[in-house]
Amino acid sequence: MKNKLVVLFGPTAVGKTALTKSLFSSGFEIINSDSIQVYEYLDIGSAKPDASLLSMIPHHLVSILKPWMQYTVGDYCKDADRIAGEISSRGAIPLLTGGTAYYFRQFLFGAASTPEADPEVRARVASMIYENGRQWAHDELLRVDPVSAARINVNDVYRISRALEVYLQSGRPLSSFAVSRTVRPDISPLVIGLERSKKELDERIAMRVEQMFSAGLEEEVEGLKRMGAVPQWPAMQAIGYKEFFIPGLTRSEIKERIITASRQYAKRQMTFFRSFGDLVHWFDPRDEEGIRNLLSGSGYHRD
Repeated sequence: MKNKLVVLFGPTAVGKTALTKSLFSSGFEIINSDSIQVYEYLDIGSAKPDASLLSMIPHHLVSILKPWMQYTVGDYCKDADRIAGEISSRGAIPLLTGGTAYYFRQFLFGAASTPEADPEVRARVASMIYENGRQWAHDELLRVDPVSAARINVNDVYRISRALEVYLQSGRPLSSFAVSRTVRPDISPLVIGLERSKKELDERIAMRVEQMFSAGLEEEVEGLKRMGAVPQWPAMQAIGYKEFFIPGLTRSEIKERIITASRQYAKRQMTFFRSFGDLVHWFDPRDEEGIRNLLSGSGYHRD
């Protein structure tokens, strides 16, 4: 029997959290699908759900790791599958929501037939990147796998590392491994995408960053630094945190870099989500009635 679940995604600042409160507060449990919200202590910069939302709707995969720990897309899919089954067994509906596109892709379509990670190769790649820097790593990926390099941002060290690992292990570029475009046979997902105009989204991103600074983002980062945070920690490579490790920037310059990087990231997110094709039902997040009708018509009733 296929597991029924709802997937809700969209670019940063599109309005996923507000919609979750309105439409999914009864009969659902949330599986976080944001690669930064899995970390403890990264609350403000990751736009982690607040205490009221956490008490309103059960959440899973939030604040489960220390910020120096690695969490792969494979880890996410394994955990999400297990938790979705547990939620279904309680008579609730799993809601996978967030903005990490490659989490959704692998969960929905399954993993590509790439070789399993080799700890020795991973350590070797990590050492090379530490010694030579992320720009070198991206340039090296451009040399051996230009297709993957074009898809991966220079700051996305995890995905660059994985692509280099695959090449070193197999002698083949990551882009040469087939990626399924068919939904896994063991799930029955209702996939909802949220979108706004570029102008509106750009304004909302700038407003969100201002709110993060007002809420104490700088103090949050200082606390992480007192814990020993360095740029090489996986969590510190996220937008909203890595900018604080760039020497010589003023507060205003850090803020502007975060806004610019967030807007660029939102554009990449939408490109990625659009590649899912007709599987996605697209809505403006203000169209709550349309989304509610879709949920009801698809058999996802609310109490």
